[in-house]
Amino acid sequence: MYKIRIVLDSEEDIIRTVLVDNNISLEMLHQTINKSFNFEGFEMASFYRTDNEWNQGEEIPLFDMSETGVGNSMQNSFINEIIPNVGDKLIYVYDFLKMWTFYVETINVTTTSQKDLPKTILSVGEIPNETPEKEFIAEKPDNAFNDEYDDEFEDEFESLDDIDFDQY
Repeated sequence: MYKIRIVLDSEEDIIRTVLVDNNISLEMLHQTINKSFNFEGFEMASFYRTDNEWNQGEEIPLFDMSETGVGNSMQNSFINEIIPNVGDKLIYVYDFLKMWTFYVETINVTTTSQKDLPKTILSVGEIPNETPEKEFIAEKPDNAFNDEYDDEFEDEFESLDDIDFDQY
């Protein structure tokens, strides 16, 4: 049995802890998360592998998106393979238009089993009516787009303003 903590990426504490069987697919985990946060579950979603610092990695989509039909999907990915150990993490994004983003972490793994799984064992906070705002900021390399380059670019083409292009 897995104990998994799911935290909404928001300023408020909105947390769910769920218990699930050891061998469920990520598709079943997706459904469990939707149920625990009272989503209808009709929107597209993906899990993303991540490292210990929550850096987003490989996508595991809800449906197989490969041209060959044998790609990665939630249906053919199982938690005992994807997040087998305590401390393993995933990022879960639900509804790509609203971008509900959750941090998913394995907090306990046991060999015991229960009959009434999956179930939510901890619920803290209420899901807001609106998606928490995201700020997407790219890191700017030290040498890219410096002021000297911008000045050179302007100087090179400034003389084109004096040309009458209608005569050609």
